[in-house]
Amino acid sequence: MVHISDGVLSLPVLAAGWAITGVLIAVTLWWSKRKGSIIEEIPRLSVMTSAFFVASLLHIAIGPTSVHLILSGLVGVILGILAYPAIFIGLILQAFLFGHGGVTTIGINTVVMGIPALIAYGIFKAGSRLDFLRKGVSEAIFGAIAGGVAVALAVLFLVICLLTTGKEFSGVASLVAVAHIPIIIIEAVIVGSVVAFLARVKPELIGSLGGDRK
Repeated sequence: MVHISDGVLSLPVLAAGWAITGVLIAVTLWWSKRKGSIIEEIPRLSVMTSAFFVASLLHIAIGPTSVHLILSGLVGVILGILAYPAIFIGLILQAFLFGHGGVTTIGINTVVMGIPALIAYGIFKAGSRLDFLRKGVSEAIFGAIAGGVAVALAVLFLVICLLTTGKEFSGVASLVAVAHIPIIIIEAVIVGSVVAFLARVKPELIGSLGGDRK
């Protein structure tokens, strides 16, 4: 799973995770305030945080690890740069309410899932504006790409974090990477389908704050 537990990573990695998370949350909130009122986005923020919260709690055990849906790509596409604080909130709730992931690792776990969410939004935003693709088609294609890339990058970041602890985690890192291949495909389909639907019926719900689609 992409949630790292307490006692696994070294202190420098944990400190770096908290530092990066603190800076990115400050920057995303500051930038979002420039684009509009965050208060108006609380309902959408709450819904997507809840979706992320619930999806990550459904586990399928595979050997010493487990896999689950992440939906960070969907959160990124829908919320834009507010995806990072949304994932941070979701991870706090998961850690304190259900012991999912660690408390000291909330910072680095947010980096692992939050930065891919921001990249996913960037991919979708750039791709959905291509003129040679019909509206609805481009949203579906690049929504799927964004969803898959978000999971792939989260797994890559997780593997890098695990490898910093030493060779003893190399086997687990390899297993985690292979086990998440089906999740990459599933999330690509989910995000592509959801985004294509929203693009037809309610396009203003897709990343309108912190990076307008106009």
